[in-house]
Amino acid sequence: MRANGEIKGEARLEDITGITCIYVPVNDVYESMKWYQKNLGYRPANEERVEPGMATAVLNVPDRNGNLPSPGLRQVVPALFLHKSDEEGGRLRFSWSLDSGRPHAIACFITPRIEELLERFKANGVNILGERMTSGPNITFADPDGNIWEAWQP
Repeated sequence: MRANGEIKGEARLEDITGITCIYVPVNDVYESMKWYQKNLGYRPANEERVEPGMATAVLNVPDRNGNLPSPGLRQVVPALFLHKSDEEGGRLRFSWSLDSGRPHAIACFITPRIEELLERFKANGVNILGERMTSGPNITFADPDGNIWEAWQP
């Protein structure tokens, strides 16, 4: 380690090329899956069985032609792996003292149409926790299990 505490990466090929998935704890996988479809456009992965009582589900965002992505070396939008949690409620959040100790989002989605997304959220009764301008419009929201997310338009 360098004397000034700076850590330098080795000059080599890329180690990380994207994020393939985010594991999301939920109380009811089936109901959560419907929520993510309705509000964020996620769809069940190819040949994913959809039924009440399911313990896990994999969701992807289709491309502009409606096709689901194939897993690959570069994953642009991560899949969501919904898992029935052993505990009540979601836990994808943390508190940050710089934000008055309020629960903070764990991840931020990018959208080219934040106004449309906000209107959809309002029409669907999504729990909107905040709207602000931070290098572009930003919405903080929670899913029905209390998992906190953000959406941002660059």
